Amino acid sequence: MCRYVLQDWLGQIDLHRTNIRLKKGEQFITEGQSVRGIYFVQSGLVKVHRNLGDKETIVRFAKKGDIVGHRGISTEQTVYPISATTLDVTQLCFVELPFFLSTLRINPELSYRLMLFFADELHLSEQKMTNLTQLPVKNRLAWSLLLLYRIFGEENMDGYIGLTLSKKDLSSYVGTTYETVYRMLGELIDLEAIAMDKKNIFIKNFQLLHDLSEENMGSETA
Repeated sequence: MCRYVLQDWLGQIDLHRTNIRLKKGEQFITEGQSVRGIYFVQSGLVKVHRNLGDKETIVRFAKKGDIVGHRGISTEQTVYPISATTLDVTQLCFVELPFFLSTLRINPELSYRLMLFFADELHLSEQKMTNLTQLPVKNRLAWSLLLLYRIFGEENMDGYIGLTLSKKDLSSYVGTTYETVYRMLGELIDLEAIAMDKKNIFIKNFQLLHDLSEENMGSETA
């Protein structure tokens, strides 16, 4: 937020923000909770998730510099439509919603950047929904791994996804069961598309994953 506001507004941010340090596994937004404000990730990692029946679906992951809680900004609702939980020790910056909205009105560059962020997030959400209905699990997994590499790829370690996830969280992100994602990871390893070292994933064949992510074979989808 501070990168895109007017210099004169930085003092107001200092007056209105609250820094929060959380341990791994702490939930700081609960789906259905009244909207209080917006969180900015200063360090650590957060999963943004929803409950669909008795299943958890991970919407996205938020890292340093990302915003969380913005889905509660709406003229139609006053509750968060998502939950947010830390996956690591995480430092957050919190600002109350009225102040954040005032900040948007006064700082056009921040409003512009937020609009672009919303557009990108909407595009990814639509793509994920399309994948759920049209792609088999292995293909969805390939697409998800490429996306995670794009977001968390390490510059100096070609192919390494700099995000350590449990298979449970990975299955919630892909939209399948733990057992299925375990089996599909094994198939991708057999195809030499990826390699794994404990929970760390290395992409060995980007082209193969790309080809899989664009296939529509209409076979196994659960």
